[in-house]
Amino acid sequence: MLETMRAADLAKRWLFPPLRRRALLRMVLVAGGAWLVFGHVLLPVRIHGRSMEPTYRDGGFNLVCLLRYRRSPPQRGDVVAVRLAGRRVLLLKRVVALPGETVAFREGRLLVNGRPLPEPYVRFRGSWNLPPRRVRPGHYYLVGDNRSGPMEAHVFGQAPAERIVGGPLW
Repeated sequence: MLETMRAADLAKRWLFPPLRRRALLRMVLVAGGAWLVFGHVLLPVRIHGRSMEPTYRDGGFNLVCLLRYRRSPPQRGDVVAVRLAGRRVLLLKRVVALPGETVAFREGRLLVNGRPLPEPYVRFRGSWNLPPRRVRPGHYYLVGDNRSGPMEAHVFGQAPAERIVGGPLW
């Protein structure tokens, strides 16, 4: 009986230690650091959908660096996190055309300024056809890496630069 009481007491002390000033300060510092890092620097994301396969798999996990494009704009080929609908939905897409460029799809091939763009990251190419269109100033043309399905089933196109919030770490 005495041993059972001791075990219970030890478990209680281990789970609920007495709150001393140093422990409280440590908890506040850890909580503040986590809020700062995961609220303003790194955003944890769970990947839903197959639009970026094989680069990013459905159900995968990543961290989005919110500071990636603070000093320099996205470049062609970058994978970016973009907010198109609300604050809780982020899409991962690849930048394929920059402001002022012309983009088109012909039989699944991506054309930028009339020339085919080499895309070694695209493994599943469909038969998309889209007439040429100019990317507006301050916008980027974004599309997923998996283009195997019908074009109507995908979310892609021009996005304002201010909607791009960062890029995945890996």
